[in-house]
Amino acid sequence: MHLQTASQVINYAVELEDKSTKFYEDLAEKFEEQRETFLSLAKENKKNKLLIQRTYNEVVSDALETGFSFGGLYTDDYLIEINLTQNENYSDALSKSLEIEEKIQKFYVNTAEKSKSFLADVPRIFEKIAKKRDERKEKLKSLL
Repeated sequence: MHLQTASQVINYAVELEDKSTKFYEDLAEKFEEQRETFLSLAKENKKNKLLIQRTYNEVVSDALETGFSFGGLYTDDYLIEINLTQNENYSDALSKSLEIEEKIQKFYVNTAEKSKSFLADVPRIFEKIAKKRDERKEKLKSLL
């Protein structure tokens, strides 16, 4: 799907946050030794979702819908696989989490870049979340 409008981008960002929240909650259930780490990542995702929605509702909903187009964003570039298999080991699950973080970070970086010319709030929020995602990748790598 081609993402053009602000509502499409925001809805997709929320979907990515929801999916990755579920993924980390599933990891917390499956790998008890890192339960708190994974639950903290899920909690961060919920905060990201609220931040995105708040920014959209307070700042950009009407302004962006009046003609601004993100253009060139396609959901296929950022699809994530969140399902854990029954026999998936810890190392494989962490590798999958790194792939998820990479794709979501790429989405936020690209979205921030495409919206810089219109409003400062949207790219600032997306850049902030992209930076957090980069930090999370390092945290996950340390668990390998």
